[in-house]
Amino acid sequence: MALAKESPPVSPKNGADQEAEYRAQTRLWLRLLACTTLIEGELRRRFREEFDFTMPRFDVLAQLDREPSGLVLGELPKRLMVSAGNLTPIVDRLVEDGYITRTPSSLDRRVQIVCMTVEGRKAFRRMAKSHGSWLAELLAGFPADRLDALTSELDELKGAVKDAMQRP
Repeated sequence: MALAKESPPVSPKNGADQEAEYRAQTRLWLRLLACTTLIEGELRRRFREEFDFTMPRFDVLAQLDREPSGLVLGELPKRLMVSAGNLTPIVDRLVEDGYITRTPSSLDRRVQIVCMTVEGRKAFRRMAKSHGSWLAELLAGFPADRLDALTSELDELKGAVKDAMQRP
């Protein structure tokens, strides 16, 4: 049995207009990907060189910094958009290095609570300060007066993508 190929949404545009729109959408996707890849690669390099730290470990600490009383371990993969299996070795390493603690919940011993230690918080704050200055340096060539407008446009794009994902 052959599977039916899903076709794009029906549009009143003619073939040439539709093709041009598809090319524009592809260019947008590639530009977003290129910007993300460039920035992320440079941040990864700087974390490694300046702190002997990885971006995923920093991301875990960033989530925990927002939750002083800690987080249920199962919540972290959702917030970070990664699998629990990918997160486990990162959490293990952060516990081993003394940046976070992992303790059973007093309400349900099967549930683990992760919390940043005092040392972890100090280290995170140092790294976060550098992270902010690195981003400022990397984005300094983009006009400051256009940052808010671009952010708003990207928020709209994110909403449109989420809406498209909700459609059957």
